[in-house]
Amino acid sequence: MTDLNALKYTAEHEWIAVDGDVATVGITDFAADQLGDVVYVDVPAVGTIVTAGQVFGEIESTKSVSELYAPVDGEVIEVNGDVDADPALVNADAFAAWLVRVRITAEPSDLLDREAYVALTGGDAQ
Repeated sequence: MTDLNALKYTAEHEWIAVDGDVATVGITDFAADQLGDVVYVDVPAVGTIVTAGQVFGEIESTKSVSELYAPVDGEVIEVNGDVDADPALVNADAFAAWLVRVRITAEPSDLLDREAYVALTGGDAQ
């Protein structure tokens, strides 16, 4: 089980696990629940430069399409092929179904801790 308190979060419902200069990025359980059944995930290819706060992909469910926002500045160094092949993994366990790994060049100061993120969702985050 992922230690949810060790993660950082964005107001746009991405989670970030930082290990040295690499951030593993996914969407939160709250976002996955709001989306419903995820059927497609579009993330940038390895080598793509992403900028914190900017759209870097999208996630599509049977209900809607939502944009994904980069939580950090950096370069995409890995894409989760399992989620690409089976987007429903996001619904099964949003915190295990990471989307991309980014080599961080800058980390914004406005990332949220778990307590602040749960408060943002009105306590609906698990």
